[in-house]
This record gives sequence, structure tokens and C-alpha cells, in this order.
Amino acid sequence: MAEQGETVAAVLLRQSTAVNRTSPVKGSPRAPYCMMGVCFDCLAVVDGNASTQTCLVTVKDGMRVERQYGRRSVVS
Repeated sequence: MAEQGETVAAVLLRQSTAVNRTSPVKGSPRAPYCMMGVCFDCLAVVDGNASTQTCLVTVKDGMRVERQYGRRSVVS
């Protein structure tokens, strides 16, 4: 559950595994770090939009968040 006004990244950090993506080159696990839109470690797929900076997105009811594996795909 998310608190009112909370970011997606903050919710991800509370999960049993905070990893929300893997790096494009080596597949290294990444998780939210700076929480202010600078490091891009918080990228995830939000409502079908890949490479979303989850630290800048406020949680909304019905939102779908998925881990992002490797490189962003432009093919559905």
C-alpha cells in the first residue's frame, strides 16, 4: 500500500526486493538511489511506458508498475 503523495520509487524500496530493473550492458540489478531524478537507477515500466523515472511519479490507484529488464524495447 502507498501513502498519499508517495512516489512509485518509495513504494518499490519497501518491497521484499527493491530491484526494479537490470542494467542494459551487464544485467546488474539496480534500485532507486538518489530519489530526485538524477541517477536514473529508478527506471521501470509504468502503465506500459518504459524507462519511467519512478522517483518523479506519484502513485495513483490502478497504476501498473513492472520491472524493466535490460534495454528499453521499442517493439511491443
